[in-house]
Amino acid sequence: MATPLDDTALDVIFRQARTQNKWLDTPVSNDQLMALYDLMRWGPTSANSFPVRIVFVASPAAKQRLVPLVLEGNREKVLNAPVTAILGFDTKFHDWLPRLFPHVDARAWFVDKPDFAAMTAFRNGSLQGGYFIIAARAIGLDCGPMSGFDNEAVDREFFPSGQIKSNFICSLGHGDLAGLFPRSPRPNFNEVCSIV
Repeated sequence: MATPLDDTALDVIFRQARTQNKWLDTPVSNDQLMALYDLMRWGPTSANSFPVRIVFVASPAAKQRLVPLVLEGNREKVLNAPVTAILGFDTKFHDWLPRLFPHVDARAWFVDKPDFAAMTAFRNGSLQGGYFIIAARAIGLDCGPMSGFDNEAVDREFFPSGQIKSNFICSLGHGDLAGLFPRSPRPNFNEVCSIV
């Protein structure tokens, strides 16, 4: 049985966490990126499909490749963040299923069904993107997730095989509180939920 997290942990992961727009000049180490991945990889996906693929854009040269591909309003965020992750999904994720889900021939569920495979890859890759943000916050990093970029151009530049498709990007580091907007409201339970 899982033990509930205390309020401090819940504040770090959810209640006090914010989408960052400006960054402090504090580096993010490769060890931190590996620790982030080591946490997020345990989140569940259907049939352990694990379609996520991540490129961590950290070097100045790689940032210069990414910056022109994001919308103008996001360019400073990417340029000044210590790292920006490109979270993509592998459209041929099912080729890994004999290793990742050896209980049955799960590869056969997808191999000749490209629409079903694409939907499964996108859905589960998006789930893994959520785990990614939670894991980053859990290890003490702030996040700036963004969808304002040219997916096709990013795919050509960073996933040139055509097999991996970008989903969203997420800058990582230590946020500068001066860049935060006032907190936006969220709907109440009874506005968006029902119990039947």
